[in-house]
Amino acid sequence: MTRVFSFPPIAAPHARLLVLGSMPGAASLAAGQYYAHPRNAFWPIMGALYGFDPRAAYAERVACLQAAGVAVWDVLASCVRPGSLDSAIDAASAQPNDFRAFFAAYPGIRRVYFNGAAAEAAYRRHVLPQGAWADLPALRLPSTSPAHAALDLARKAEAWRVLTAS
Repeated sequence: MTRVFSFPPIAAPHARLLVLGSMPGAASLAAGQYYAHPRNAFWPIMGALYGFDPRAAYAERVACLQAAGVAVWDVLASCVRPGSLDSAIDAASAQPNDFRAFFAAYPGIRRVYFNGAAAEAAYRRHVLPQGAWADLPALRLPSTSPAHAALDLARKAEAWRVLTAS
């Protein structure tokens, strides 16, 4: 099985919100971009919330999130996982990202949002209860993955609207 590695965070010095996924899927890893699968709802939702074209160049979308104070990262730095499903992650292989360094670099983060249940579970298992950030308000949102088909785009977007109220 292949070990996969996540990306550096998307963050600006004034970031105040952190959106955490678990580990980039195969399409994202191949593209070197967060949420690159064409059916993933992340960019359409973020575009609607923050007023940018979700089809814009990746660097432009990243800049829009940074300007809005939204940071994006993954809980895991690496893991063994065949394919893209979070359920396929070999739990024993999971290595978390360095959250101590992240929160030291971005002290303005005031809220943490999880892109789905797997991200929340990985954070609670591998990251908490270390550090002062353990007291930050945290909320699980519906996964934007196309594998999470229980909610349509409109219902996912409505749940994610909470980011704009933060």
